Amino acid sequence: MPRTSIPDYSQLLWPTVEAVRTLGGSGSIDEIVEAVLQQQHFTDEQQQILHGDGPQTEIEYRLAWARTYLKFMGLLINSRRGVWTLTEQGRAVNKDAIPRLHSGVVARLREEQRARRLAQQAKNVASGDDQQIDDEQDWRDLLLDVLMSIAPDAFERLSQRLLREAGFISATVTGRTGDGGIDGLGIYRMSLVSFPVFFQCKRYRGSVGAGAVRDFRGAMAGRGDKGLLITTGTFTAEAKAEATRDGAPPVDLIDGRRLCDLLKEYDLGVRTQTRTVEDVTVEREFFADL
Repeated sequence: MPRTSIPDYSQLLWPTVEAVRTLGGSGSIDEIVEAVLQQQHFTDEQQQILHGDGPQTEIEYRLAWARTYLKFMGLLINSRRGVWTLTEQGRAVNKDAIPRLHSGVVARLREEQRARRLAQQAKNVASGDDQQIDDEQDWRDLLLDVLMSIAPDAFERLSQRLLREAGFISATVTGRTGDGGIDGLGIYRMSLVSFPVFFQCKRYRGSVGAGAVRDFRGAMAGRGDKGLLITTGTFTAEAKAEATRDGAPPVDLIDGRRLCDLLKEYDLGVRTQTRTVEDVTVEREFFADL
């Protein structure tokens, strides 16, 4: 397999099950993606391939399909907070059963497609499948596109405000930019103690590698021991490992997905509206008994 080739989503079904098992039977999307990346030994080159124009990587996109099909196969369920959990069948299933279960789901979805008279192409079987992934990704993709379009100093100010909303008692943009540089300093208070946190903001399409984490840590040397690296892109598995490497000051990572969720949580440029949907059923038996 060429270094830059990526398995089809159907080839990622079993690795996803294995990843959730290693996480104790449940995990967030980020945890599952990271576990698959580590277990399947994807290279930095593979992790940096974008789906279309990004910001989502091709691996993340295909793993989203894998999770959705595993849900249709009865092996995974997901909560509203994005936690995916193995079902009883998922905990017991073996690798040899995956192709059979997958084929059964594909056949059922195609039949449902014909019944609803949809004209989608074979690669987009089941509009419900498409809709679930669209609901999960579309607003984040739009938000990340907006973030990529604003001025660099505006993105730094947004990060500064986000830190304040998240509980920092102060957040200052220093104006120092460049790879390995520090963009700002915040003071975070936890109960009776407070400590400085240096932060760097990287507007980036694609994956941020371990080198960026090392450079940032190097810029912090002698000035502080807590860092926060914020990006609109993603972090490679190597970057995540470097951020928590034993013996080195820890660096917390906020990727594009998490950044979007935080902006939504603190109502910064994202408005959430709750809709009520009615399911109406006509009870024929009622009228028959009149």
